[in-house]
Order: sequence, then structure tokens, then C-alpha cells
Amino acid sequence: MKLWSYANLMPLILILAVAASQRGADAGDKVEFATKDSTLDIKIDGQPFATYNFSHDLPKPFLLPLRTQAGVVVNRALDDTSDADHPHHKGVWNSVDEVNGIKFWKEDGPIRNVAVRVIQSGGPVGIFEAINQWQHPETGEPQLTETAVVTIHANRLLVYDMLFTASHVDAVFEDTKEGMFGIRVAPSMKEKNGGHVVASDGSETTQNCWGKPFPWIDYYGTVDGKTVGVAIMDHPANFRPSRYHVRDYGLFSISPFGNNAYTNGVELAAPVHLKKNESLRLRYGMYFHDGDTKEGNVAAAWDQFVSSTAE
Repeated sequence: MKLWSYANLMPLILILAVAASQRGADAGDKVEFATKDSTLDIKIDGQPFATYNFSHDLPKPFLLPLRTQAGVVVNRALDDTSDADHPHHKGVWNSVDEVNGIKFWKEDGPIRNVAVRVIQSGGPVGIFEAINQWQHPETGEPQLTETAVVTIHANRLLVYDMLFTASHVDAVFEDTKEGMFGIRVAPSMKEKNGGHVVASDGSETTQNCWGKPFPWIDYYGTVDGKTVGVAIMDHPANFRPSRYHVRDYGLFSISPFGNNAYTNGVELAAPVHLKKNESLRLRYGMYFHDGDTKEGNVAAAWDQFVSSTAE
């Protein structure tokens, strides 16, 4: 596993993120940000795409709602009482059980935003940085400092480049299936409600895709009579292949931390240990599209994700 120096790596992440804005964009497309109190609104070509919510009244920051180019919201609403299981599944988020024994995925420990900074706005690619502290629920001591550079392409490809630093204490990512970067899709998109799950090699259904590594998986279905989908992508430079926690009830996430959990004990647990001041970098893509996997050009979006993040 490759560990990173926080001080040396962050300038490189920002340089690469800005450089990505020069590739894979259409002329005239515009990604813009507007900060309002504890939200960051994101528009593409003047139309709402997503909102980053980072209030300290929330258990963690998250993106919600998220829309396709046609304006269709693909995530479950926070106030959807008809689909209220797993209330910790909020929009698009990143967290994991367990870090130093704290179940952040379950929201037993708070993830508090420290800063949100817009790096680039008004061009074909928008970039913002979010710094969050994963805190001990009793003492408030940070167990991790997360620095995420989020790049949004005008075709609604979102690149999440995360650096996790053991800034205050040693940190251990335990073996678990509950993590790491995910979305809760709209209820009508669920596989159990007629939705579809398709992996990069053609594998289909949550049963055949759960717990396995793939370059990408697409989850699509119908919302308000329109076919829409969201794909999650694993970066080939991550320290190990990630596996997909994809369920027929609408959870869709990816994590590198569950070798034992995802294989039902076939593989040995491989927890990740960070000494104080060590860092771990993870990169994932999420692509929001109209139509099914083929109509949404998911394979092309994967190529764009890899080429735009090449080093």
C-alpha cells in the first residue's frame, strides 16, 4: 500500500484537478458554484445539478439532490417517509465503519466540515475542495482529516479525490462492508422496483455484482416515467481494487476496506493502519445520466474519468 505525505500531495491534487478542466469538455458548457450559508449550490449551463450540504447540524456533509441533464433527481429525498430505511443513506456521501472502532457510516461519530473552497467556477469543469474532520463522538478529537477535491464535468461526471490523513492520532480502517463512497438511489430506481444493475464486464443484478471488484457498475431505472442512471467508477491507481456494496433496495457504494466482509470470510481481513501524519488517497468517479447504460454512454464516461485523472 502506498502512503502519502499530506503536505507534498495536496498541491499535486489541485494541479491535476485544474489540468482536468482542459480535457473532455464541450465548448460553451459552464459549471458554476454559489455558496449560501452552509450549502454550495452547483449549476451546469444555468440548471441545478447538485447541492453540497455541510451544516454542523447534520451528522456529515453530503451532496443532495442530484439531477441528470434532463433535470431528473436520481437520489432518495431526505423526507421520503415511504422509503425510510437506513436513514444514514443521504444523497451522495463518503464514510466508513469502522475507523478506530467508530462507526462513521452509521453516523455514530460526526463528520464535521472545516472549510469549503471553490477552486474553479464558470468554465467547462468546476472544482471545489472540502475539508472535513472525522471526530470521536465523546471527545471531539479528530480521528481523520479528510481533504476532498471534487471535480464536476459538464456532462455530469463527478470525480471525488480524497486524501485521508491521520492528523491527530493513529488511524485504523477496519475490515467492513459498510463504506466508502456511495449514493442512495430514488425509490423507483431500486432493482426490487424494476431497476437494473450492469457491470463493466456485462454482469447483471445485485446478486451477481455485490462484493466484487469492477472498473465500473451502472444502476439505472425509472423516475417519473424517465429512464435515468448513476454509475460508480473505481480508479485503477487506488491502493487495491474496491468492491461494490450494491443492493436491490437502492444502496449503491464502493469500498476498498472489506476483503473479509465482502467475501464472507474467504479472504483474510486486511485493515489499513495509518500512523499519525500518514495519509491514504482514494479516487472514485460517479456519473449521472439519462437513459440506460448504453444510451448514457457509461463506457465513454469511464474512459473520460481515467484520462482526466491520469498522472
